[in-house]
Amino acid sequence: MTGRYVLMTGASRGLGRALATAFWEAGAHLLLVDRRQEGLDAVAAELQPRPSQHVWTLPVDLADADGAERIVSAARTWWPRVDVLVNNAAIQGPIGPLSGNDWGSWVVTLQVDLVTPAALCRLVTAWMTEQGGGSVINISGGGATSARPNYSAYATAKTGLVRLSETLAEELRPHGIRVNCVAPGTMATEMLGETLKSGPDVAGTQEYEVAARVLGEGGTAMRRATDLCLFLASSASEGVTGKLISALWDPWERLQEYRGDLDGSDIYTLRRIVPRDRGKDWGDR
Repeated sequence: MTGRYVLMTGASRGLGRALATAFWEAGAHLLLVDRRQEGLDAVAAELQPRPSQHVWTLPVDLADADGAERIVSAARTWWPRVDVLVNNAAIQGPIGPLSGNDWGSWVVTLQVDLVTPAALCRLVTAWMTEQGGGSVINISGGGATSARPNYSAYATAKTGLVRLSETLAEELRPHGIRVNCVAPGTMATEMLGETLKSGPDVAGTQEYEVAARVLGEGGTAMRRATDLCLFLASSASEGVTGKLISALWDPWERLQEYRGDLDGSDIYTLRRIVPRDRGKDWGDR
């Protein structure tokens, strides 16, 4: 990552904070975005000063309709190019059955978790096209690959983000831009605290018990997720695009060995299961 310019949202807490540290230690210049300047200042202060690297911070609420434009406008003012976009920022949104959700909060969740990340992809990849390449990493998980009752806003947004990434990967392949999603695994973050606060009657017994266990045990180590993001941002993952990769379960360190199998396949993608996939012959064509 030496000399690379990395734009990262949701950088002041949890995984975002760990990613900021990991990319900084790998030699990148950083533009860290989050809602509050004080949180960004705290992260920047933790980064060991290096004369060859610089960190910029920008407080922007991704719920604002013009958030993406403000971020990319600032980056274009400060930077000669952008090499990596990490869409990490997300909010949980309303918890409980859709019929009882506050609709305003539901819509805001889609704005923060899907619409603004899509707008950032649009603007940043246009910039990357001008310079001849780059890497986009969208943080997914939390309902993108299976139904997640009582978390409809979050799950819908993350599923949309995965399909958007798959679509952009094909559009941008000729321009040398890779677009991938990362499923980081369950981590002990403020989102799990929201589930615990909601209680089992609202969040669902399974979600509540998982949150209680993970918060008690400390959850998934973030290092696997940060290492996967570094891999996808680097030339080591050249040719890997349009995939949803699990930091915990997939052999991502060796994906280059499987390039021939990955190219043009539906491995690590969203898809519809049809009867023949399960050994059934229903006469479908």
